[in-house]
Amino acid sequence: MTSSREYPERPVVGIGGVIIDQCRALLICRGSEPLLGEWSIPGGTLEIGESLEKGVARELLEETGMEVRVLELIEVFDRIYLEDGSTGRGGNRSPRFHFVIVDYLCERLGGEPRAGSDVTDVAFAREEELARFHLTETATRVLKKAFAMDRARQAAK
Repeated sequence: MTSSREYPERPVVGIGGVIIDQCRALLICRGSEPLLGEWSIPGGTLEIGESLEKGVARELLEETGMEVRVLELIEVFDRIYLEDGSTGRGGNRSPRFHFVIVDYLCERLGGEPRAGSDVTDVAFAREEELARFHLTETATRVLKKAFAMDRARQAAK
């Protein structure tokens, strides 16, 4: 049985949050498609009637057990997965998944990291450790932006 995320009639709004705590970003290992078994940025899908910021806070609590304050937008991008697992702009083929993803920098307020909902593991990683998690090119770019934003925020204090 396919979920409403698979073969959607229109793009699904995905939301994610990068928590940087003590110069380390919290990563999750995904427990469902797309990217099943791969490390990524925590997040999920926006619910009807929910603001982006509330959705990010909810998803991070569900997936990681951490309470956050949403600080600022990092990036908005689309992620399209075709039937064969490749990424691209569908052409004649219907995409299996099509997300428009909005990622935010977040501040940790409380909670201890744990794998929840559709997550199989969590880990903190320093910027120089990101390569060992084999993240997608897009996730790596977003995380590097988040580290730079966090450094700027710390310098401004």
